[in-house]
Amino acid sequence: MLNRVKSLPKNFVWGGATAAYQVEGATKVDGKGKTMWDDYLKAQGRFSPDPASDFYHRYPEDVKLSHKYGLNAIRVSIAWTRIFPDGYGEPNQAGVKYYHELFKTCIENGVTPYVSLHHFDSPKTLFDQGDWLNRKNIDYFVKYAEFCFKEFTEVKNWFTINELISLSLSQYIAGNFPPNHHFDVTSAIQAQHNELLAHAKAVNLYKSLNLDGRIGLIHVLQPIYPITETPENKHAAALYDAFINRFLLDGTFLGEYSDETMSLINEILDKNNAKLDIQDGDMDILKKASTQNDYFGMNYYQSQFIQAYDGPSGNKFNGTGDKGSSSFSFHGVGQIVQKPGVPTTDWDWNIYPEGLYDILKRVAKEYPNSKTIYITENGLGYKDKFVSEDQVIEDEPRIDYIDQHVAALLKARSEGVDVQGYFVWSLQDQFSWANGYNKRYGLFYVDFDTQKRYVKKSAEWFKELADTMDK
Repeated sequence: MLNRVKSLPKNFVWGGATAAYQVEGATKVDGKGKTMWDDYLKAQGRFSPDPASDFYHRYPEDVKLSHKYGLNAIRVSIAWTRIFPDGYGEPNQAGVKYYHELFKTCIENGVTPYVSLHHFDSPKTLFDQGDWLNRKNIDYFVKYAEFCFKEFTEVKNWFTINELISLSLSQYIAGNFPPNHHFDVTSAIQAQHNELLAHAKAVNLYKSLNLDGRIGLIHVLQPIYPITETPENKHAAALYDAFINRFLLDGTFLGEYSDETMSLINEILDKNNAKLDIQDGDMDILKKASTQNDYFGMNYYQSQFIQAYDGPSGNKFNGTGDKGSSSFSFHGVGQIVQKPGVPTTDWDWNIYPEGLYDILKRVAKEYPNSKTIYITENGLGYKDKFVSEDQVIEDEPRIDYIDQHVAALLKARSEGVDVQGYFVWSLQDQFSWANGYNKRYGLFYVDFDTQKRYVKKSAEWFKELADTMDK
C-alpha cells in the first residue's frame, strides 16, 4: 500500500545523498592521489571505480536534475586525496577549484550542500601507515579539516566522518573492506575510539574558528532486537547494540563511555582476547566536543534480530544480490537471525521501518546533545530494470520503502523528536564499494556505459512530495 505520506513539513530538508568515491570517477585526473581502494579494487579485478557516475564531469547535470525533481539539498563528500594527494602537504589547487565550482553550482540551483570530510576513502599513504589505528593520522585529518573549513566558507553544513561503525566493521570484523581482517576485535573497537577522537578534535577546532556554519557527524544506526525475549537473547542484543550503536553514541554525545556501555564492551573484548587503549586526555577531548555538535546525521537502512551464540565467529557477505546468501556469527556476542514476517532486500537487508521510529525515539531520549537530527541516508538497493529511452523506470518497491521510512520519521517527529530532514540514498545510481554496479539505489538511473541519466518513478514521487511543502 503506497502513499502513507501525504505531505512534508514546511522548510523540511528533502535531499539526495552521494559520496565522492562512489560517484565522481576520474580517480587519476587533476592530481588526485590514491585512496585505500584504488590498488585494492584493481588487484581484486571485480569492479572499477572509474567512471562510477562520472559526477566529476557531470555534476552540473545532476544538480539541475536535483532541483528539477524537488530536492533542496544534496549530501556530497570531499575526496581527501583531491585536496591532499598524500593526506598531507601542499594543497592540490585543481582539487580545491573543483569543489568550489561544485558548491557554487549547488547553491545557484537552490540545492544546499551538506558536506562530509571522510566517506570511507582514506588516502593510500595514510592507510598504509595504519589508517585510523595510527593516532598520527588523526592529526593529519584535523589539518585537512582545518584547511577545508577555512577554504570553503560557502559551505555552512559540515559532517566530519561518515558511518564510523561501517568502516570499522567492514575493515576489521566482516573483512569486506581493505585491509580485510576478520573478527580482529582489538582493531575494530580501537578504530571506533580513534575515529571519535578525530571527529571531536575537528569539532572543537571548528567551534574555535567561530565560523558561520554547523557541524556534526554521521552514524549509521541499527536497532538490535532479541529474536525471543529470553535473558540470553536479550543479553546478546545488549552486547551487539553496544558494539554497533551505543559505544559510538556515548562517545559522541555523552563524551564518556557509560559504566553499562563499558561493561558490555569489556565483555566483548574479554571473550575475544582483545583490548582497547584509551590514552590520557582522550576523554577530555570527547567531553568538550559532546555538547558542541550542532546536529546529528543518522543513516538508517535496517534493524537486526539476534540470538545468543558462543561458537566460532564467521560471516558470509552477500555482495551479489543472491538472496539468502549472508550469515553473521560473533563469538561471545550473538548470531544474526531472520525474523519471520520481516521482508528482506536481495542483499538480505531487513526492511523494518519500525526500527527507524524506535531508534529516533531512543536517541532523542538518551542523547539530548544530538539536538537536531537529519536522516542522512536511507534507501533501497534494487535491481532496477531499464526498458527503453522513453519509458520512466518503474521502481515501486523503492517508493514503498522510502514511503514507509518517511512515515516512521514523521511519526517520531509528531511525538517531539527534532527531525528536520531526509536524504535518500542515493541521488543517482552509483558505484557500491563491495557490490559493484548491480546494486542500484538512485532516484535517477545511470547507464554506466554511456553515463546517460534516466528518470525513475521514485524521482517523480519525490517531486510530488516536495511540492506539498509549498502548499
